[in-house]
Amino acid sequence: MIRRRVTVNRLESETGTTLVETSIALAILLVMMAGLMSMAAVATSTTENQGHLAARTTEYAVDKMEQLMELTYGDAQSDTTVFPSVNNGGTGLAVGGSVNPAAPVVGYADYLDQNGNVLCATGNPCTAAPPANWFYKRVWRVSDCGVAGQCSTVSPNLKQMTVTAIVARSVAGAKVSQSTISAYKTNCPSGC
Repeated sequence: MIRRRVTVNRLESETGTTLVETSIALAILLVMMAGLMSMAAVATSTTENQGHLAARTTEYAVDKMEQLMELTYGDAQSDTTVFPSVNNGGTGLAVGGSVNPAAPVVGYADYLDQNGNVLCATGNPCTAAPPANWFYKRVWRVSDCGVAGQCSTVSPNLKQMTVTAIVARSVAGAKVSQSTISAYKTNCPSGC
């Protein structure tokens, strides 16, 4: 009983925590938070690259595809590097172009700023040199499926359009987001 009373008295005399106990608790908390912060950085990078930037490249590729699909099958003069398209000065749906963003073909490429605004204009058309402030690049190719080797199957009166959109840079050195879409356009004057 005496021994128990000594222990109880000793516990009752310690009314607070010491500086050493507080420092140890803070050190443990700091180590745990450092591990969580690296996970937060990875999560933020992934969300920005795979969520936001990838979705925007897909959206801009679809926008360009819709612009190309609005042209008539035989249009070889509309300028689609500007929005809205103008009736002359461009390539329209003439066979040509490239889907390699590293090798854009003049007349088959345009550039957007960070907000998605087209940087090429009627008075300032897209050239071989991209604008300094581009953030998204779109390149496209038009193939004639009536010519062997241009499409996966040979079919007269059919064109394949392929659009690739890419972002200039990613967040935290991740792989750059890129989207590619493809569609066919047919010319059936007598009904197919």
